[in-house]
Amino acid sequence: MNTNKNSYTLIYSIVMVVVVAFLLSFVSSALKERQTANVELDKKKQILNALQIDWAGQDAGALFDKYIVNGLVINSDAKVLKESKDATFNIEITKEMSKPLEQRELPVFVADVDGETKYIVNLAGSGLWGALWGYLALDSDRNTIYGAYFSHASETPGLGANIAEKPFQEQFKGKHILNSANEFVSVAVMKAGTRADGMEQVDGISGGTITSKGVETMLYNSLVQYDKFFQQTTEGGNN
Repeated sequence: MNTNKNSYTLIYSIVMVVVVAFLLSFVSSALKERQTANVELDKKKQILNALQIDWAGQDAGALFDKYIVNGLVINSDAKVLKESKDATFNIEITKEMSKPLEQRELPVFVADVDGETKYIVNLAGSGLWGALWGYLALDSDRNTIYGAYFSHASETPGLGANIAEKPFQEQFKGKHILNSANEFVSVAVMKAGTRADGMEQVDGISGGTITSKGVETMLYNSLVQYDKFFQQTTEGGNN
């Protein structure tokens, strides 16, 4: 074949595109299982973070299996639809939150920490530049916050991105999401020196007001779905 012809160049280009496409497809397929495993492990680490479990230097997967003893899939009326750790783990909360409330399947992880029951729920929202997400762990009264974990896609380093740091997250420990009348109110994220009416609060990130308010909105919108579940104590409701 005459390598100086345009036809040669065209055929050569087509062959190279096909070969490269095949190789990329092969590599993607070969790595898919590992990528999925890494995503699942990262999710388990985030849930452990909400439970205040230090997994550094340890097998996070084994710790997750140790502390997460059950999983519930409930609806907005607090009816248990499924009781399975796997089913609970596989729910994508952002997809559920796009559905009408009565059609949502809401995940609740049940943990045993030093003999005490904790409930962990998913959080999803948006900040200044992109998605926010996290997990909130509650004591057995389904009211007192045991621990919180937040993360983000693209908030500003040193400002809004500080929601992913422990000093911000640890403020939530011991706060209550129900008021004295046992009504759901969530937790406010306020500028230092200001006060929220009728609800407990934490200090927002200095210089990260929009992201801080994004966390506040995420908390309310994510938790209000579970309103009836929170009304049920472990003594009187579904476990």
